[in-house]
Amino acid sequence: MAEPSRHRSLYKPVGSPPWKETFRQGCLERMRNSRDRLLNKYRQAGGSMPAGAQKTLLVQEVMEEEWNALQSVESWPEALAQLEEPMDLAVLEEIQQELIDQEQSIISEYEKSLQFDEECLSIMLAEWEANPLICPVCTKYNLRVTSGVVMCQCGLYLPSHS
Repeated sequence: MAEPSRHRSLYKPVGSPPWKETFRQGCLERMRNSRDRLLNKYRQAGGSMPAGAQKTLLVQEVMEEEWNALQSVESWPEALAQLEEPMDLAVLEEIQQELIDQEQSIISEYEKSLQFDEECLSIMLAEWEANPLICPVCTKYNLRVTSGVVMCQCGLYLPSHS
C-alpha cells in the first residue's frame, strides 16, 4: 500500500511548496503585528475612505516586506526553482485576499469600538443634563452641558467630540 504514495512523491509534490506556506504565515503574522500601523493609517485617512483605497491600506506593504524577508533566506534559490508562474500568481492573490479580509476585520472591529465609545459618551452627557453634577474643581456649582461642551461657572471647560 505504501508503494503508490512513494511513487507519487517522486514525481508530483503533494500540497504546496514550503515557501508558499512560509510566505502566507509570515504575511499573516506581519499583519497581526502591524495592527497599530494599520489603525494609525486609518485614522490619518479620516476613517472614511473610498472602497478602492481602503482595500490596500497596509496589505501591499506587508506582502512586500515578507517577500523581501523570504528572499533573504539562504534557501531562496531552491524555492525560486519551484516557482510555477500561473499557479503562484493565484496563490499570491489568495494570500492577498486573506490579508485584505484580515485588514477589513481589524478596521471593522475598530469602528465598532469607536461607535460604542460614542454611544457611551452620549449617554453620559445626557445623564449629566438630566441629573446635575457638582463640579469636581470648585465643588460649588453644577456642571452643565452646552453644545457638547461640559462647563462650570468656575471656569472648567471640557470639550467633547460628539
